[in-house]
Amino acid sequence: MIQTTTDRIDTLIHQIDGLSIKDSLAFLAAKFPGKITFSSSFSFEDQLISHEILNNNIGISIFTLDTGRLFPETYSVWSNTKEKYNATIRAYYPDHKMLQDFIENKGPNSFYESVDNRKSCCYIRKVEPLKRALAGNEVWVTGLRAEHSAGRSDLSPIEWDEGNQVLKFHPLLHWNTQEVKDYISANDIPYNPLHDRGFISIGCAPCTRAVRPGEDFRAGRWWWEDSTKKECGLHDVSAKN
Repeated sequence: MIQTTTDRIDTLIHQIDGLSIKDSLAFLAAKFPGKITFSSSFSFEDQLISHEILNNNIGISIFTLDTGRLFPETYSVWSNTKEKYNATIRAYYPDHKMLQDFIENKGPNSFYESVDNRKSCCYIRKVEPLKRALAGNEVWVTGLRAEHSAGRSDLSPIEWDEGNQVLKFHPLLHWNTQEVKDYISANDIPYNPLHDRGFISIGCAPCTRAVRPGEDFRAGRWWWEDSTKKECGLHDVSAKN
């Protein structure tokens, strides 16, 4: 009997139900050996997941997308993580020809001028490198949490990413911010100090600001845009391709 993608996902969700993060990651690593990878932006969530993978020697590769415009603090926590865990974290960079053409034609800060320019910049710096990073893998582990965005509230712990043709696993989907912070503190996990300054979702430096009291979790990303559903395309199957 041929199992559909939906049936396969339902089976996997059932198999990891009730497992700890460590055990669910280990289960999927054993089920998809050499074909499961984790994308880290060195956020609170991603540092927690990296800790579980690296501290328990789980067979999941880790990569990051270096857009070329990250905060200095992000590079510092990257270095601290590599040193603490003796970690191998593979970096993927924008295609130099695509980036060069975009900057020459539009300008280095053209993402402030229109949503289309911003999405094109995100595509070049993040979405296209992600496709290269995920190539050959069957499972993509992410640090997405439902609390971060209204658009993520209905996500399943495991889902199918049509754009990248992989399964996505969100081990922290239903954790709240305080639970993540407490875990980081209890396990002495390196984290980005920008989180202590009101930054919740940390991306490229020109596109990220601290969130003010009472603002939405995503208010600090692309704050000059009016839309309430702001994504870069990494987790949007309708992203430009």
